[in-house]
Amino acid sequence: MMRIELIKRPQHSALFSALSPIIALVLTLVFGAILFALLGRNPVTAMYIYFVSPLTQVWQIHELAVKAAPLILIAVGLAVCYRSNNWNIGAEGQLTMGAIAGSILPVLVPEYQGVFLLPLMLIMGMAGGALYAAIPALLKVRFNTNEILSSLMLVYVAQLFLDWVVRGPWRDPQGYNFPQTIQFSDAAILPELFPASGRASWAFVFAIVAALIVWFLMAKTLKGFEVKVIGQSPRAGRFAGFSTGRMVLFAFMVSGALAGLAGISEVSATINQLQPVISPGYGFTAIIVAFLGRLNPIGIIAAGLVLALSYLGGEAAQAAIGISDKTARVFQGMLLFFVLASDTLIYYRIRLITSRRAAGEAALEHS
Repeated sequence: MMRIELIKRPQHSALFSALSPIIALVLTLVFGAILFALLGRNPVTAMYIYFVSPLTQVWQIHELAVKAAPLILIAVGLAVCYRSNNWNIGAEGQLTMGAIAGSILPVLVPEYQGVFLLPLMLIMGMAGGALYAAIPALLKVRFNTNEILSSLMLVYVAQLFLDWVVRGPWRDPQGYNFPQTIQFSDAAILPELFPASGRASWAFVFAIVAALIVWFLMAKTLKGFEVKVIGQSPRAGRFAGFSTGRMVLFAFMVSGALAGLAGISEVSATINQLQPVISPGYGFTAIIVAFLGRLNPIGIIAAGLVLALSYLGGEAAQAAIGISDKTARVFQGMLLFFVLASDTLIYYRIRLITSRRAAGEAALEHS
């Protein structure tokens, strides 16, 4: 018999800690090339199509910004949660509920075309995401419910609610029975940054501004200090007078608000209506972005662009070399695996324990 144990290192390498995301990315590229070779594709050609080709034209740069915006927004919010030791896995559901809440005015009151329409949509989207994120937070505070399970299960509730809404009460009566709402009016569409060259919208600006605000919050304010203290040692936080319960609610609602903003921005800027699927899984991919960015809002901007490139590269590879969308998503899974593996090996070392060695250690303990 043999088992593997992880032994915490007395000190971890600051150099390898800083290089961990780069190491994970390099390992992903290496094993990605091996994957393409096993599929019978030229690895060099495939990697060029996947990671270089999407950056060769101006309109593709705009598409990169379109994909990166929701990833950065959601990941920045998740970083606040994870720094405070609260594990929000339900950002996809919060994105969905934010999109639904933000769509109330353009769908139910389409005649309203005022100047405040778009700001109200964004505020309602953030409120919808924040309130939905408050559910697992309150369950954790009041009943000590595992927030990983509750936030994850609420994703499917939100997706089924969206499906019911677009097939039922909000379905476009002139839409030939398709499950979708009416098209948003021009006043309800988030403007493009540079209309002449591509469709990147103000959502990307929202993402950068949110990252900078959260960086300032975490690095320069008492609230950021509170987040870090409670995340590292709840007992020390209680001694300092910080409330763990209020922190759970704060972290989840900040995370949900940014996910909701990502949801209504995606619907308003890209889709222009509600339909059964409004996200290719941004809420889950943002977890990879958060960890690849080391839970640092500035690092998350770079990580969001890398993961957005994986979406574009996957689409390009499907068209150019005929791989499936499932194969394209393997890259994201490999990247998360190598990020977590690299971090684990930085803080822990692996020890193999055989049955003979375990028996010897047990004898020493009893002697």
